[in-house]
Amino acid sequence: MTGLVAVVQRDLRAVARSRSQLYSSVLLPLMLLALLGTGVSDGLEPAALEDGDYTEFLVPGMVVMTALFSSTFASASFYQDRANGMLKMMLVSPAPPAAVLGGKALAAVVIGTLQAVFVLVVAALVPSIDLNLQYGVIGSVVLAVLGIVIMNILLCGFALLLATRIRTMQGFHLVMNLVLFPLLFLSGAFFPLEDLPFWLRLLGYANPLTYAVDLLQLALYADGSDGYIGVVADLAVLAGLLAILALPAVRLRPASLALSGA
Repeated sequence: MTGLVAVVQRDLRAVARSRSQLYSSVLLPLMLLALLGTGVSDGLEPAALEDGDYTEFLVPGMVVMTALFSSTFASASFYQDRANGMLKMMLVSPAPPAAVLGGKALAAVVIGTLQAVFVLVVAALVPSIDLNLQYGVIGSVVLAVLGIVIMNILLCGFALLLATRIRTMQGFHLVMNLVLFPLLFLSGAFFPLEDLPFWLRLLGYANPLTYAVDLLQLALYADGSDGYIGVVADLAVLAGLLAILALPAVRLRPASLALSGA
């Protein structure tokens, strides 16, 4: 625990000093929420939405997008530590490799969760955005925060597993963009999946992010459960993915963590 806490504190301090990372990962979703949400609501008036207000529909998607960016940025510290030799020093310390990787993952989860919750709070404070909160204030907030935490664990775990196998930061970001952005657009974050062609709906329901978006929509946006996957199914799928993600994580070896880019 001592080694794990030390790694977490170190990564949190590094992110706190990197103001550009903090600002960019929070401001971009808020800008999209304001510009894209207002433009579509006023210009297109989407009839497929419950109240025609696209901005409210976008809130869960922007929270997911914040977590996605945070997981990508947080994993960059893995490459920095590996390039400057800090990772090797951590691995030869008395702390086991699981504490090193677990500490970096936990720091990324904390950062991503705080940023996603911040975006949610800002959206909730905007007078023109009226969140339904169909489970009551406490129930909906607890469900939304639970979904945010689980989603950040999945995304950060996936990003760190990729980082242990891809030797260069450039290759890592290419793979993350190639994988995560299609997942984001096929998650129901920007448009309902029900109106898509059948083959795209199948891809959407095979997408792990779909269940995180659905959970947040049920907690924050929906007025009922018709047309949604459901809270129980969402939590079951996300919990199952957590268990699957844990299997390769426990098999990581110190040599794979400390691979250099040479």
